[in-house]
Amino acid sequence: MLILAIYVAAFVLAFFVVHQINKRREIHDFTSLKTVTFGDESAITPSRAGSIISIVTIFLIWGAFTGSSLVPIHVPGPFTGTTTFTYTAENAAGETDDATVTVFVNKVDEEEVVPEIEPGDGFALNDADVIGAWRSGLIRIKSNDEGGDEEGYRVIAVDGQPIADGDEIQTADGTVVLTRRGSLNFTPYPGMQMEPIWLPSPEGVASRFFDLMSEGYQNTPLAEHLGWSLFRVIVGFVLGAVVGIPLGYAMGLSNWFRGWFDPIVEFMRPVPPLALIPLVIIWFGIGEEGKIILLFLAALWIMTIAARAGVSGVNITKVHAAYSLGASKTQILLHVIVPNSLPEIFTGARVAMGVCWGTVVAAELVAAETGAGMMIIAASKFQLTDIVITGIVLIGIIGYGIDVLMRILENWLVPWKGKM
Repeated sequence: MLILAIYVAAFVLAFFVVHQINKRREIHDFTSLKTVTFGDESAITPSRAGSIISIVTIFLIWGAFTGSSLVPIHVPGPFTGTTTFTYTAENAAGETDDATVTVFVNKVDEEEVVPEIEPGDGFALNDADVIGAWRSGLIRIKSNDEGGDEEGYRVIAVDGQPIADGDEIQTADGTVVLTRRGSLNFTPYPGMQMEPIWLPSPEGVASRFFDLMSEGYQNTPLAEHLGWSLFRVIVGFVLGAVVGIPLGYAMGLSNWFRGWFDPIVEFMRPVPPLALIPLVIIWFGIGEEGKIILLFLAALWIMTIAARAGVSGVNITKVHAAYSLGASKTQILLHVIVPNSLPEIFTGARVAMGVCWGTVVAAELVAAETGAGMMIIAASKFQLTDIVITGIVLIGIIGYGIDVLMRILENWLVPWKGKM
């Protein structure tokens, strides 16, 4: 919730700052008066300032909550260093004595060496332990104190505060809980930063990326992992487009095709590709065919609906005008329907490609030996979060690059979009 609140606050602040800057240098013309697109994307275009600030904000929040050295401001981190607390013990004879517990809190990856300390006087002896940050440690004071194994021995206070089984006492740098067996469970203050095993820092992810570039993962170069994922996505998408676009045109032009295939398309459209994995394994096995078929099904219905919507959305006046000029049905299809439906098809293609990229991770669950999805799943089993995030970032970057290329291709092949 705190991260969400910070992000929302940054968004609101940046919006008003950029809005005021743009307001001072705004040029008033007919284009600036547009508030909706009406098919013309020149009305609403992405603000470059907004994009840059958004990326920087995410990076700063990420770095602030992971203790990154690349970020100047951090939220409070976990306690590290030396801390002490005292406890009061009562022996079987009813006598009480105080002792001090010294806890050395170090980083998780540091070597744990318990230093020697003076035991002190009395039956309650001073104790020491080493605990990693974000961890907790069980301090068995009964085995350290004289007479601690006798019946009637118990801890009655921590830092002067009475304590009973299950009670939690706040100390200067953590919390102490008295267990039912009479031991003290100490948990250092965790702070607000994320432990690297849950969320590594940006430089940790970057370091892992360069390691993967040089060493690969599971005896396979990183480029080969990404290449196989890209190959599967492209083949599945192309097959889905080759089948889906003609089917969508047929459904948009023929009542019979529409009636015959509409129940199938509308039934399969909301079914997530992940739900088809068991059937794909049973029918097509665990080889490459199964993975490509799953991606094919992920793209098929989207491309079919996009083509059908493109045909159905053609302005009927254009068709009537072509007929009045003596055009045949074939000419109307090639020169009226196809050009006017291409923008809708390209939009569907971008959506389908995104869905395929989202499905490739699940597709590579099926006994894959290579692929970005396989790399992510295998790393997650060993809690290698830096590899998981590296794979996710690479999939996102490649997916975004493909979307940019498709936009360029759309502008080249469909220059009339929004102008007809």
